[in-house]
Amino acid sequence: MATPGVIDKYQQAGKIANKTLEAVIAKCVAGASVSEVCAFGDKMIEDECKKCYAKDKKMEKGVAFPTCVSANNLVGHVSPLKSEDFALKEGDLVKIDLGAHIDGFVGLVAHTVVVGQQQATGKKADTVLAAYNAIEASLRLLKPGNLNYQVTECIGKCTAAYEVNAVEGVLSHQVNKFFLDGNACIINKETYDQKVEEYEFKVNDVFVLDVFVSSGAGQPKESEMRTTVYKRDINRNYVLKSKAARTFFNDVLTRYPVLCFSQRAIEDEITAKIGVKECLEHELLNPYPVLLEKADEVVAHFKYTVLMTSSSTIKTTGIPLKTDAFKSEKAIADEEVQKLLKTSMNKNA
Repeated sequence: MATPGVIDKYQQAGKIANKTLEAVIAKCVAGASVSEVCAFGDKMIEDECKKCYAKDKKMEKGVAFPTCVSANNLVGHVSPLKSEDFALKEGDLVKIDLGAHIDGFVGLVAHTVVVGQQQATGKKADTVLAAYNAIEASLRLLKPGNLNYQVTECIGKCTAAYEVNAVEGVLSHQVNKFFLDGNACIINKETYDQKVEEYEFKVNDVFVLDVFVSSGAGQPKESEMRTTVYKRDINRNYVLKSKAARTFFNDVLTRYPVLCFSQRAIEDEITAKIGVKECLEHELLNPYPVLLEKADEVVAHFKYTVLMTSSSTIKTTGIPLKTDAFKSEKAIADEEVQKLLKTSMNKNA
């Protein structure tokens, strides 16, 4: 990140991600096609990225993570094919997840809203407010010298206050150019068999802070919904046998050589299905399956991209939650968390 121009590219990608997020939220109304909303988000990212560094024809830019719209107990990665589309309903608790990149420098973001409802109460409000307060407090801990486990503990305090649970198996990764899964990470919830190595944040670190909270146990299972979000495994090579699979994979290599994409973005569904099947058989793609909680539970998700410099913490993605749309009977009493939440980020913006 110390290289000249890198912070600008992170910030440009972040602006595009935030702008797209706002536009996708506006599309999330009762009766809206989820597939169409996702396609709209991806196209907007592509169109906005084309406006940046337009004179540099060789610079790669566009979708870093495809638009996903996941309702209620669906945890994430819902970006359905046209043929498997469904509509949003009034009162759905919707998680929107997307990302842009400029020259491989990403802006990833997620936000949670309620479809068409003026004010959410009960478990919806508890889950969303716990997740939002958790990411806001955790953001203030992302600075050189602090440790990753402090963030995990902070998330735990926020979820405990609202009597909900952080989702297990979620990691916030350090990122770099064209690289989303750095070894340094923050675990959303530590368990006896899920832990990460202690890490001290350093100057020029960039992290994607990812917070998932569930009204249930926070132990989601893989759903039966089709997986459509993938990332090419750059360490694997294989000459595919069928023409359809080769056509599909060549399209992936051209449009999404390193970062994530949705199968929905491949125009010919049949070719894409054949291609995905054969690519998975030979481990050319890494899947992002759709996970779900129990049917009567809800999940909230917030995600920020955060840059740590020697003088400030810069949040390049993430928009404020309209907190008056969520009314909970619970609140955070922990003094350390309260102090974090009252700490202004204005001077760091």
